[in-house]
Amino acid sequence: MTAATVLSCAGRPVAHYTTAPVAERRCSPRPCLHPVRTPGGVTVTELMPADHLHHLGASVAVPDVAGHNFWGGRTFVRDRGPTELDNHGEQRHDGFKLHDRDGFVEELSWVADGRRLLREHRTVAVTALDDTAWALDLTFSLTNTTGEEVSIGSPATNGRPGAGYGGFFWRAPKEATEARVFTADADGEAAVHGRCADWLALAGEEWTLVFAGATARTREDPWFVRTAEYPGVGSSLAAGDRLPVAAGGTVVRRVVTVVADGRLDRGAAAALVRKAVTA
Repeated sequence: MTAATVLSCAGRPVAHYTTAPVAERRCSPRPCLHPVRTPGGVTVTELMPADHLHHLGASVAVPDVAGHNFWGGRTFVRDRGPTELDNHGEQRHDGFKLHDRDGFVEELSWVADGRRLLREHRTVAVTALDDTAWALDLTFSLTNTTGEEVSIGSPATNGRPGAGYGGFFWRAPKEATEARVFTADADGEAAVHGRCADWLALAGEEWTLVFAGATARTREDPWFVRTAEYPGVGSSLAAGDRLPVAAGGTVVRRVVTVVADGRLDRGAAAALVRKAVTA
């Protein structure tokens, strides 16, 4: 594991960002945020949990880029199901263009079989909201560098219904009590998974994460949600259909995550999101 960049909010360390947290090729090595903590010090990410070793804190992960796995673990193959394939890619840290206590700008290469498929420009910024909450603002821009069209897919586009995950993904800690998930007008995994919402909250025993698409295009991506099997929330770049990226084309998404102490209700979550997205 390489040395971590420490991000601070109001003078307090709240997150560590590691450019190469794992070496195992099967985990699709990629930079990630872990641990991420609330202002009160509660850890709200998990790295390589036993149930899914390829879940790496908060990261950008895509299970199918032109047939290459940048998510980790098995690949869903149509008419075969989850299958072990030697198709894992790697996100390589090329360098920081800007690096400060409250954020950074990073350049990365998405590489598979010795070839760069995508160039990524990533920005991460930390903003204080109040004494019990702060916001993590993450934007990723993926540019196709192959000279020909590539497409982004998911297990859903490969034949597994409801598994359109791929993009921003946050793995939260598994606790004795199942996390609560809700949006402005719906509650529970079944009601919010696979649906679009301006924001979505995941509440644990002593913490709450509120995720918001911070651009109109980001809000068009349905949320991928798990609480019964494990606590995790992500976006879906290819929820139903493959997402084509023309040669030289760029896909941009921006997600702002509120990291708060306590188990927030709907009103408190909505108020913090409004403050975070306009901050």
